[in-house]
Amino acid sequence: MLMTSDIRCGTVFRSGNDVVVVQRLLGIKGGRNGQVKKMRVKNIVTGQTSELGLDMGEKFEEEHLDYHKMKLSYVDGDTWVFMDQESFEQYELTKEDLGDNVGYMTPEDDFELEVAFFNNKPVSVTLPTAILRTITYCEPGVKGDTSGKTFKPATLDTGIEVSVPLFCEIGTKIKLDTRDGSFIERA
Repeated sequence: MLMTSDIRCGTVFRSGNDVVVVQRLLGIKGGRNGQVKKMRVKNIVTGQTSELGLDMGEKFEEEHLDYHKMKLSYVDGDTWVFMDQESFEQYELTKEDLGDNVGYMTPEDDFELEVAFFNNKPVSVTLPTAILRTITYCEPGVKGDTSGKTFKPATLDTGIEVSVPLFCEIGTKIKLDTRDGSFIERA
């Protein structure tokens, strides 16, 4: 069984009668009746996307998927092409299918990914937990400006924006956690 707190971008599960894949996590809302995790999901069978709000205590049935080790071969517009490392077959996923995972990978990367297949069709990508990226833009940090851990926004070589400590500068290689986009350490 899968708990709502275990759901991440790329997770495939059964919601009611539908098999859905999580494309983007929209946040957690707290309220009088408890916390609700909001996300954008895509129905694997029909291809429709919708927003879904799940109570944090709910349990879901995980869907049986086949996983294949692959590498990102190249990007053609909004189509991302992955190559199986054993059979050398190529599979395409759209930028929309990848969701938030797009900001963590480029064709120049050398890490292997796990591509999930449902009925012999690729549906999602599972990234390594930690990856290396380079900062392309950030404001300079001012020394003595803190009273604790302070972060500033930084743009990475893939175009996404993350929060990094003040000591990071343009050109710094950093290690990121792909589950939530948080800074781990300087590489």
